[in-house]
Amino acid sequence: MTTPPALLIAGHGTRDDAGAEAFRDFVRELGRRHPDLPVAGGFIELSPPPLGEAVAELVERGVRRFAAVPLMLVSAGHAKGDIPAALAREKERHPGISYTYGRPLGPHPALLSVLERRLAQVLDGADRADVTVLLVGRGSTDPDANAEVFKAARLLWEGRGYAGVETAFVSLAAPDVPSGLDRCAALGAKRIVVLPYFLFTGILPDRVRQQTEDWAAAHPELDVRSADVIGPEPELLDLVMERYEEAVKGDLRMNCDSCVYRIALPGFEDKVGLPQQPHFHPDDDGHHHGHGHHHGGHSHSHAH
Repeated sequence: MTTPPALLIAGHGTRDDAGAEAFRDFVRELGRRHPDLPVAGGFIELSPPPLGEAVAELVERGVRRFAAVPLMLVSAGHAKGDIPAALAREKERHPGISYTYGRPLGPHPALLSVLERRLAQVLDGADRADVTVLLVGRGSTDPDANAEVFKAARLLWEGRGYAGVETAFVSLAAPDVPSGLDRCAALGAKRIVVLPYFLFTGILPDRVRQQTEDWAAAHPELDVRSADVIGPEPELLDLVMERYEEAVKGDLRMNCDSCVYRIALPGFEDKVGLPQQPHFHPDDDGHHHGHGHHHGGHSHSHAH
């Protein structure tokens, strides 16, 4: 019997220690649940360990084949460009290894049910028909990634009986959180729940909560509540394994229909056919320090 490929989890990275630790805990829990499977995880930027270190750890354990799963809700620049480029670089560093690459996690029905649970926790049995949800994504310069958050919002709205589900972003894309809340109010919302579309705690989800509190203080006539992030729920652990199985079987369905690198989207025509180069991540060589000196149009790291 051939050994199954190892599992490599690729995370975004955060300057928030609790968020980085939540990721590392999650990777350890996956390893505990699947003792026969070598599991390692690393970050693209901002937190240790870097992805290259996780690959080196697997190689030291005798791994020759692995499947990489991006622990990300939407496919933006990191999942489309940075992770594949980083993996290609690791293949050069460790001749003889081979890998397959899985797809991002959302919007998956299992995650939608966790989001529904997060809403229920703050609603205390309130009638859903009176509740407008504001789903807040990370935000990206990639239109396809932003569209995925709208897709998640629509899927969350379908069949669940909320008054409405609106969408906003915490960085790089409109509408921002206050504008999203303004929109909910303009639509006649009386009770609003702001739902962060994030896997783990971190600087951006904290910012969403703070902006929500500030807006709510200025609108005392409305009932505005903040729900929690998705967190390391059993559904998330199972979904990562589902993405792993897909990658191992080669059943990959990455969304290329509205990919800015394949299709000319208005205002982004210059990106079609662009080669995918990783932008410079100083942590990649294993030495960790802050890097506010990003280049390559990826200034979002300053907002973490």
